Amino acid sequence: MVTTLCCPQDENPLSYDRLNGEWAQWFRTAQRFEHKVPAQDRGDIRHSIILELAMARARDGDKPFSEAMMCRIASCVVADYWRKQYKLTNGLDCGSCGQKQRAKCKAGYLYSVCPKAVKIESLSKPITDSEGNVTEFGDTIADDKAIDVGAWLDARTFLLSCPNRLLQIAHKMRNGDNLTPTDSQYLWRFRKREQNKLLAM
Repeated sequence: MVTTLCCPQDENPLSYDRLNGEWAQWFRTAQRFEHKVPAQDRGDIRHSIILELAMARARDGDKPFSEAMMCRIASCVVADYWRKQYKLTNGLDCGSCGQKQRAKCKAGYLYSVCPKAVKIESLSKPITDSEGNVTEFGDTIADDKAIDVGAWLDARTFLLSCPNRLLQIAHKMRNGDNLTPTDSQYLWRFRKREQNKLLAM
């Protein structure tokens, strides 16, 4: 394998002009294929292609490494990129389906309307409720961290009318302190009394 040589006159240490030998050839091959992906991912795909070519060269050793073989490897890296992108945005790719389903999709060219793909909805999509009110889809999703105002008000009302002794027992239980036999008996009596109130209703 040919190693990279540095040119002392080059001021940019990350410049691709510093590559020579097979590395420079792999860089030129990657340049031919990088336009096939979105602009923001071109640097990543360029490096992925160069890396894949270097790994293939290391596996093959001294065997001939033709330009056609390099182009084939580069095109496979690009195809793999698009497979990952499809799976990321749709949740599935064609490899997730059986041969029969793949043949059906191929015959009817159903790729754009994949029957098994998970469709991603936009959180800003407008939703209309039964009363005709329009809201964004993201506002309809329940928040686990949101306070249940009704339950909070009920608990606050309960605590305001709660005996002071019971609050002291609750603090002990929250802190993991052991209850005295008197505390346990008081708590049992209070629970029994509240239970009787509920049954009477």
